[in-house]
Amino acid sequence: MSTTKKLTTSATFVALATALAVLSNVIPLRFLQGGSVTLASMVPIILISVIIDIKWGILSGIVYGCIQMLLGFYPAPTPTFINMALVVILDYILAFGVLGLAGIIYKLCGKRNYSIALGGLFATFLRYVCHIISGLLIWGVYAEEGQTVLAYSLIYNGGYMVPEMIITTCVLALLTPVLKKHKFI
Repeated sequence: MSTTKKLTTSATFVALATALAVLSNVIPLRFLQGGSVTLASMVPIILISVIIDIKWGILSGIVYGCIQMLLGFYPAPTPTFINMALVVILDYILAFGVLGLAGIIYKLCGKRNYSIALGGLFATFLRYVCHIISGLLIWGVYAEEGQTVLAYSLIYNGGYMVPEMIITTCVLALLTPVLKKHKFI
C-alpha cells in the first residue's frame, strides 16, 4: 500500500471515529470528570492497525486522541503543570495511541476469525489501564471518603470503559466476516 493510500485511509478512519464519538452525544452517557460510552468509535482506529499496520494504528490513535482532547478536554483537578501534562499524556496521547496495538494480537493469532475482536479487546483493555493509572495519579482526589483511590479509579473508569470494551469487541467480531469477504484483511 502506498504512503498516500495509507494516509488517506487513516485520515478517513480517524474522521469516522470522530463522527462516531460526536454522534454518541445524541444519547449522552458522559461522565463528570471525562469519559463516555460511544457508538464503537474506537473500531476505525483498531482497524487501521489491522488493515494497514501497527505503526499507522498507533499514530492514528494519537491523532484521534488529540482530536478528542480538542473536542472536550477535562483539566486536572489540581492544575499544576505536571498534572496537566499527565492528563494530556495518559488520558489522550497514550490512551488512544494504544488502540493501534490491536494489530499485534491479529498478527500473533495468525489472522484467525477471532483475532481482530481479540486484538480490539486487548487494545481497549490497555486504554482502560491508561485511565486507571491517570485516576491513581491525578483524579483520585474525587474518591469518596473511605474509598481507596484504586477502587475509585477502577470503578469510575470501568463505568465507561467496560461498556466500550464490550461494544468494540462485538462490533469487530461482526465486521470480521465482511472484512474478509471484501479482502480488506
